[in-house]
Amino acid sequence: MKQKLSVSLLLLPALAFAEVDKKNAQDKLSEDPTKVTTKIGVSYKNNYDLDNSRMTFSGSLALDPIRKINASVNEDGSDWRIGGSWLFDIGIVNFSFGQKEFTTGAKQNSYSVGTFVPLSSFGIEPFGMQIFPMAGYTYNDGEVMCEKEIEDCSAGRDDPLNPDFMFVSSEAHSGYVGAFALKPLMPDLTWIMFGLGSMGSNDYRGYGVGTGLGYTLSKHHSISTYTAHMDNSFGTDTVFGFAYSYQFN
Repeated sequence: MKQKLSVSLLLLPALAFAEVDKKNAQDKLSEDPTKVTTKIGVSYKNNYDLDNSRMTFSGSLALDPIRKINASVNEDGSDWRIGGSWLFDIGIVNFSFGQKEFTTGAKQNSYSVGTFVPLSSFGIEPFGMQIFPMAGYTYNDGEVMCEKEIEDCSAGRDDPLNPDFMFVSSEAHSGYVGAFALKPLMPDLTWIMFGLGSMGSNDYRGYGVGTGLGYTLSKHHSISTYTAHMDNSFGTDTVFGFAYSYQFN
């Protein structure tokens, strides 16, 4: 009996925090990266080229008010990601692994763990903007493009689209820092921005920037439009897209 009582007492703080955060979650913007909820979504994106358009399906499953599982995959399975999140008092920890295929045919596999910390937890909201500094670690492996005339590409495979290049294996450990920001423009309209930079072993370098608008149609329905550019040692990608999501709770 004492053992059961001790376990119950140990769980009380976590349960109390979960209950408080469940209430706070109702007030968070749909785009808030620290919001733990169950939702499904679909997005259409292209590389500013109608011949290279793809649909992506995504979703998250809230296991409780502080933990969730996230996943996404595009229509042909060339880009996919699965991971999870754990919410704490002043931020959220995320982990994920997945694959990305660039328009050149190069592929990047990544395994990441990182965090978002809302500055609003410290009373910092400049011009009504919600800012979430982010940082983390990523292990990358896959294939990069190698130019035959200026590099040693002997261990690679031929690029079927360009005889002057080959694909060679590469890997890197890297860290990243950046920020995600939300600026409410109207009660249901939000401006979304993000930027990050990364650096690591084997001369790995990368950065990403993006912006967009999110609109909350109702408690359950939301839409957004966005554009983003990513450039790293594995490849470059610039996309424009539209997204819809349905929130269950």
